[in-house]
Amino acid sequence: MNLVIDAGNSLIKISIFKQKNEIFSEQIEYSLFVSKIKAVFAQFPNINNAIISSVGALEKKDIVVVELFCKTILLSHQTKTPFKNSYASPETLGVDRIALATAAFYENPKGNTLVIDAGTCITYDMVNDYGEYLGGSISPGLKMRFKALHDQTSKLPLLEAGNILDFIGNTTETSIQSGVINGIVAEIDGIVSKYESRFKNLTVILTGGDALFLSKRTKNSIFANQKFLLMGLNYLLEYNK
Repeated sequence: MNLVIDAGNSLIKISIFKQKNEIFSEQIEYSLFVSKIKAVFAQFPNINNAIISSVGALEKKDIVVVELFCKTILLSHQTKTPFKNSYASPETLGVDRIALATAAFYENPKGNTLVIDAGTCITYDMVNDYGEYLGGSISPGLKMRFKALHDQTSKLPLLEAGNILDFIGNTTETSIQSGVINGIVAEIDGIVSKYESRFKNLTVILTGGDALFLSKRTKNSIFANQKFLLMGLNYLLEYNK
């Protein structure tokens, strides 16, 4: 069994894989990490290997707890990957993007794949049909855009994403909803179109916390898979055993 840990900007996702099949999954706050890890190993004593991807505030003492129970890989730019990394500054490439590129490499072998991760930030990552990671782009996510409008102005309220009836907002609240949601959808559609013009038979995967919300609103053919990063981490763990 493999233990996969994705420590994001706000929450930690914990999954257990038996070969390629996920048999356990939970999302927790950082303060609960140590107690949850102990409970997981008590429930699944056959876990032999773990991988940790941390873009958040997971501390060394938390990582040591996992290492006490099993062999552990802390994902970094030095971790061996199955794809060719053509990123100009690989030492700055986020570990979450490494995991997503790995999932793209395995899930669509010999195909062109664009992975869009809609979380705190929206990342775009491209793996071509030669198994080469090319890079992509990073932009603010939904919550960050709502928060920026509130924090950088004196009167605009802090909102969360909701359904919009018309792209023309007729109140301050609906204008913000329209601007943020339609703006982000237009961004995704526009960027996907640019990639499609360059790469033949492009497969587009949308993942992350806002994947389902956004997938219902985009024009392009996009496959929503909220487990894509976790799958990539499991593939990396198997590859590095």
